[in-house]
Amino acid sequence: MGNQIRIADLLKADTIVIPLEATTKEAVLDELIERLYQAGRLHSKEEMKASILAREAQGSTGIGEGIAIPHAKTAAVKQPSICFGLSPEGLDFDSLDQQKAHLFFMIAATEDANQAHLETLALLSQMLMDDSVRQELLNAKTKEQVLSVLTQKEREMNGEDESVSEGMEPPSVTVKIVAVTACPTGIAHTYMAADALKKKANELGITLKVETNGSGGVKNKLTEQDIADATAVIVAADKQVEMERFAGKIVIEVRVAEGIRNPEGLLERAINQDGPVYQGKNSSRQEQAESGKASNPKRESFFYKHLMNGVSNMLPFVVGGGIIIALSFMFGIKAADPNDPSFHPLAKLLMDIGGGSAFALMIPVLAGFIAMSIADRPGFAPGMVGGMLATSAGAGFLGGLIAGFLAGYVVVLLRKAFSKLPVSLEGIKPMLLYPLFGILITGFIMIFLVSGPVASINTALGDWLKNMNSGNAVLLGLVLGAMMSFDMGGPLNKAAFTFGIAMIAEGSYTPHAAIMAAGMTPPLGLALATTLFKKKFTSEERQAGKTAYVLGASFITEGAIPFAAADPTRVIPSIMVGSAVAGGLSMYFGCTLPAPHGGLFVLPVVGNVGMYIVSILAGTVVTALMLRLLKKDISA
Repeated sequence: MGNQIRIADLLKADTIVIPLEATTKEAVLDELIERLYQAGRLHSKEEMKASILAREAQGSTGIGEGIAIPHAKTAAVKQPSICFGLSPEGLDFDSLDQQKAHLFFMIAATEDANQAHLETLALLSQMLMDDSVRQELLNAKTKEQVLSVLTQKEREMNGEDESVSEGMEPPSVTVKIVAVTACPTGIAHTYMAADALKKKANELGITLKVETNGSGGVKNKLTEQDIADATAVIVAADKQVEMERFAGKIVIEVRVAEGIRNPEGLLERAINQDGPVYQGKNSSRQEQAESGKASNPKRESFFYKHLMNGVSNMLPFVVGGGIIIALSFMFGIKAADPNDPSFHPLAKLLMDIGGGSAFALMIPVLAGFIAMSIADRPGFAPGMVGGMLATSAGAGFLGGLIAGFLAGYVVVLLRKAFSKLPVSLEGIKPMLLYPLFGILITGFIMIFLVSGPVASINTALGDWLKNMNSGNAVLLGLVLGAMMSFDMGGPLNKAAFTFGIAMIAEGSYTPHAAIMAAGMTPPLGLALATTLFKKKFTSEERQAGKTAYVLGASFITEGAIPFAAADPTRVIPSIMVGSAVAGGLSMYFGCTLPAPHGGLFVLPVVGNVGMYIVSILAGTVVTALMLRLLKKDISA
């Protein structure tokens, strides 16, 4: 335990309330604060409540399973304390699992308590994940019973079992590691990294649980007990994931591709606890994030994660809206226009849903989630408003990017500017001061400094693309194609993809046709190579080749990653050449694509579809032949 504060040092009989009289969330907070004040633990009830409400504004402390742990670190506290309250009937506390809360632990930490309150919070959370502990507390009739249950559990967790004789060695413990994988689209990288880590963990005899943050939401979510038992945490992610739960644990943060390419190295680092202790959002880590710098020079720039957080939340609007727009084009390119002879009411309905609503929200959502990634929840509203202003001014995707980063860092500066305000004003900062000044400052800068020049750039770029000759078009297709397969879902791939989306929004459909053709080519080319040139691949790779056909047809470039990870110096050049051919030919033939995703499933809306298929097939064949030329036969 070292210098860690014990629960028994903080929770005393005079700060236990059995039963609570409160029937609402605010009333229970008031009742617990009043008990702390009457017990002489607080200087000011008002300042304590303001701090508690400020914490609740960031997210409810109702952690589920009938438990709530409201907490604050404030000068209003005289002495670090815990106040416990029991509500047999339960009450609504905005809990994560939407269930009523029965057990309430209010943690009151002094302003100079360093990380003590976080350690206590983590310890309490771990203890309360034990079903038997929760049940015993629910059945407690006296304050002494509450103290006894928690003291006994704390001793067990600290290895203070009196039945173990002195000098006796503790039993050996299996190494336990937890991991989180996440990528912006949540389609391929997320699950490939999870599978790679699990496979290698099985080989090494390591107990591993992996949480995936994919397109369908969080799966196999890590529990408090999972995290508490873990030797270390691996976070292989290219977007923001829930990090505060890892406070106090060794956390190894890397890009999601590292989880696919180097699972053994990551697991060895976790076993050796080769990583920093994650301190939580109120620590120096937050200061580093706000300054845009990381303490570890090996870690990736925060810029990319903020950007990918925006892109990943924008993609559902892009994909859903884009395909709906594409469906409207099946009635005719101008069938949504009431003044055109080809007008069809269903085409207009589809265009209103896809273009008028989903696509209209694309840029504001991008900007809002970038800002939220930088400044947490207070950045969301200024980011959304900045994105709306970028959209209305015609500043497009680039304007939305600028708006997101602008709003996020404006709120970061506001936090610093308002940090000297009285503690009693803490509760109004997230609800009033941050949105008011954040929206105002972001709006002024966007209107007077950003939107106009960026809109002019977008107009010029769009005009250039529409008027370029065939030679320039081919060159653009070659470059975009190579970008799509260079890192297969990484920054260059996403840069090309988002460029194509921006061009769709501007009414130029040829670049994205080249991008999708180039993105389909790597897995299709590898699949074809495993079929035609079997001696070049292992049996496992040949099996993966069958899956790659489906991934390629669905425009999931990440299907090529396992092959590239195994032999990057030969595979990556091969797929880059094949993708460049596909992209260049698509631009040369003038193929168009109004849908942002879908692979072969959106062929009905492709312009010049015959030559588009030829472009994809040509890139696929070139990729396979390059692999035939560069790869060596697998030794028998």
